[in-house]
Amino acid sequence: MTNEPRLILNNDSNNLFQELKTSIETCRSFYFSVAFLNFSGLQLLLDTLKEAETAGTKGKILTSTYLNFTDPEALRKLREFPAIESKVFVTDKTGFHTKAYIFEYDDFYKVIIGSSNITQHALKSNIEWNVEIISKEKDTFMDRVLDEFNQLWARSHEVDDKFLHDYEELVRNLEQTVTRQSLVYEKSAYVTPNTMQTRAMENLDRLRGIGEEKALVVAATGTGKTYMAAFDVRRERPKRLLFVVHREEILQKAKETFEYLLHNFDVSFGLLTGTQKDFEAEYLFANIRTLHNYYDSFDPDAFDYIVYDEAHHVTAPTYQEVFEHFDAPFTLGMTATPERGDQQSIFEQFDQNVALEVRLHDALEDDIIVPFHYFGVTDVDSVDLSDVSIDDIDEITKRLKVNERVDFIIDKMNFYGFDGEKRKGLGFCASLEHARYMAAEFTKRGVPSLALDGSHSGEERQEAIRRLEAEEDQVEFLFTVDIFNEGVDIPSVNTVLMLRPTNSPIIFIQQLGRGLRKHEGKEFLTVLDFIGNHAKTFLIAIALNGQRYYDKESLKVAISTGFVHLPGATHIEMDEISKERILTQIDQESFMSMKYLREQYQEFKRVRAGNVPHWLMDYYTYENAPDPVSFIKKKRTYLEFVAAAEKDDHLKVLTADETFEKTLKWLSSMLPLKRSYDFVVLRALVHKRLLTIGEAKQEMEKWVKEVPEESVDHAFRYVNQEFFDSREQERTPKLVSFDGEVAERTLLFDKLLGKEEYRAYLLDVLEYGLLRYEREFGSYNYGLPHFKLYEQYQMADAALMSNYRKSHSAFRGSGLLQNGDDYFLFVDLHKEADIKESINYNDKLISRTQFQWETPNSTTQGSERGKNILHNRERGIRLHLFLRKYKQIENGITEPYIYIGQGDAFSWQGEQPIEVQMELHHRLPEQLYTELTEKV
Repeated sequence: MTNEPRLILNNDSNNLFQELKTSIETCRSFYFSVAFLNFSGLQLLLDTLKEAETAGTKGKILTSTYLNFTDPEALRKLREFPAIESKVFVTDKTGFHTKAYIFEYDDFYKVIIGSSNITQHALKSNIEWNVEIISKEKDTFMDRVLDEFNQLWARSHEVDDKFLHDYEELVRNLEQTVTRQSLVYEKSAYVTPNTMQTRAMENLDRLRGIGEEKALVVAATGTGKTYMAAFDVRRERPKRLLFVVHREEILQKAKETFEYLLHNFDVSFGLLTGTQKDFEAEYLFANIRTLHNYYDSFDPDAFDYIVYDEAHHVTAPTYQEVFEHFDAPFTLGMTATPERGDQQSIFEQFDQNVALEVRLHDALEDDIIVPFHYFGVTDVDSVDLSDVSIDDIDEITKRLKVNERVDFIIDKMNFYGFDGEKRKGLGFCASLEHARYMAAEFTKRGVPSLALDGSHSGEERQEAIRRLEAEEDQVEFLFTVDIFNEGVDIPSVNTVLMLRPTNSPIIFIQQLGRGLRKHEGKEFLTVLDFIGNHAKTFLIAIALNGQRYYDKESLKVAISTGFVHLPGATHIEMDEISKERILTQIDQESFMSMKYLREQYQEFKRVRAGNVPHWLMDYYTYENAPDPVSFIKKKRTYLEFVAAAEKDDHLKVLTADETFEKTLKWLSSMLPLKRSYDFVVLRALVHKRLLTIGEAKQEMEKWVKEVPEESVDHAFRYVNQEFFDSREQERTPKLVSFDGEVAERTLLFDKLLGKEEYRAYLLDVLEYGLLRYEREFGSYNYGLPHFKLYEQYQMADAALMSNYRKSHSAFRGSGLLQNGDDYFLFVDLHKEADIKESINYNDKLISRTQFQWETPNSTTQGSERGKNILHNRERGIRLHLFLRKYKQIENGITEPYIYIGQGDAFSWQGEQPIEVQMELHHRLPEQLYTELTEKV
């Protein structure tokens, strides 16, 4: 008898890797037969195979030389496992396509047969179909599978020294002589934009379409910004182009990219540098230093399209003169690090028009950087950091300088291996002394290494990087403290060692990013993180999680599921000790305590070289920065939080102005924005006294496509306080008056804007709110109600999102609210005060597509409200579902609800309350379903 077959797919909640890992951990023995075996896939299984060997599990792995795709490195690695036999089916004219994974248990067999070989993409991210069948020992089907495997095994070759030597030589010679497939696409006519570039160009088109003349693209190094600009120019075909760069060394490369993609343009290309001045060139590529000396030789309208690469420099005086001189129909800024400079905002320079932002997880999803394989390894016992402050660098350095630890690091490094012929690694250390120690000790042990720090000249750094990248040079590692955190491009790096306690998610991501640049022949980056027992180990989980919002529960689920929600072939594996250590710390930490928030703030300040982050926008520019909304929730405004953290009397004096303080509190209370319309109106009125509905609609459509007239009107009436009750009016200064046609600034608003410091802080909140909304939700029109699937909301948000026309404070109820034909159902899945207690099973997710809900106790099937709920489809009633796992996770902190979309009633029973079963319009993502239903 055979159990029901099960389809295994790679998705955001599960993949074949997870199935293989679990099966290897629980079986008695296993037998694999795969056409291809790559090191990218085998590396993911190394820990699991090691643990299985320790547990006494035996295995056989059969692969082939079909198309010579199997890695010799993978075959060599398998020989390090005595309990695993490996063979190779040598193909000639016979193809070898099997993909079968057989597991033997005490009283049954499991077999997974499908499309996946052992490669990182096949195990984690490719579209693959694999079927799992569980079969009793005597089953005929299983006998045939085992018999076929044994026949192939008997016909296959042992992986001995001679075979490995011959096969390695063959593969090496093939790589040197065979043209790579990628060269097919080298003809410029066939080069097409990647996902990121396409999204950017669509948004640039949209912004130009509504009359905007400037835009900014924010994307990490290596994501193809120069190509994106060239694609956009190819489409726009300007008569004259100016491309401005900060560093002359990238100027020629940018020009060549444009010449390559625009090969059929009948235009001249030229340079403006210290040694070459092609003033008449139609497409001119200039470095800023030379351009600054000659910009007034050009008419302000000389160019139709201007590109500023590394645009975060445009706030500098040299750039400002050039930037202000030219008046092109369109100006594009591109940057990886949109830092504020001299208290000026780069976003203001480009009229707050962000055409695109690409952060780490976006780049992984779009496959514009390589995947990383992260291994969290528990540090050696002799390194004890439990009683030392993370800021005591001298003491941490002293404790990390242990010879036993160096041996341990090298041992783990050798076990996990790397991608490529030569290891090219970066090691991030606690201090300069630590970096020098590591370089010396590695070199002593036969791993030639160098230490680099800020005292080395640019030429010395470049020479060290050249030696690391050179295949023929022996240098394998550069150890540093933080000079490679950002801005240094070493594409061929294939190994990163995290050798210091992680005290900042920002720096962790910056350091990780140094190895993610794509490079010919590089499939993935190996990251080894040596996790000690210091108090802030859990920050690693926050850095890796990459979610827009997180709480204790979501973090714990991400850790326990191996961060399976991360896109692509990226792999995160922590050993059990590290996992338990992190989970314990998360349980013990209070994310909303002043102590924790102050530590976050101070660490962010250190990342900024000690500069006080006065503005919310300072946080916007760093990936994995703390969420400043947490600081606002604690003190009601960010300004008050900074005043308290810095003990700054001047800032305290600012907050003493009652009107300013109340205004700042009101604006801050709307963060993060659920819709952008209200802030668009307020920001426009900062710059002009009067605003018509038509002008407001045009402003809104810079941010959101096709805004409904009803929503424009609602936004005007909302900021005019028409939906405020008396208490809300008392605590919120009236900034706007609206007569049904035109909105006008009040005298109170004028007074606030008349003081420069007040104006700056108010604009900072408005700018941060709008840009964060654009980053998180893009320009998509989410309709009415304006909800986004799987985003967080409080009950009162439903009033704003559905254009409720009465006092929003009256929009309350016992979990069921109504606005016209829209019903909003707010449900706590766990009703108990103690979150460790069992679930209340009356309201529950039945599956990823069905939900069971109990109506309020007073509802009967025969009442009008009851009929609307039970027959919602026929009556045109939309049932919107909002779920949260617990009402509170931390004491005193109310959890928001998650919007899971609409549902339709299909079955019901009972009276007062009615138990209703609903079919969801959207199948819940597996990760969210797990978060909402499982306890960790």
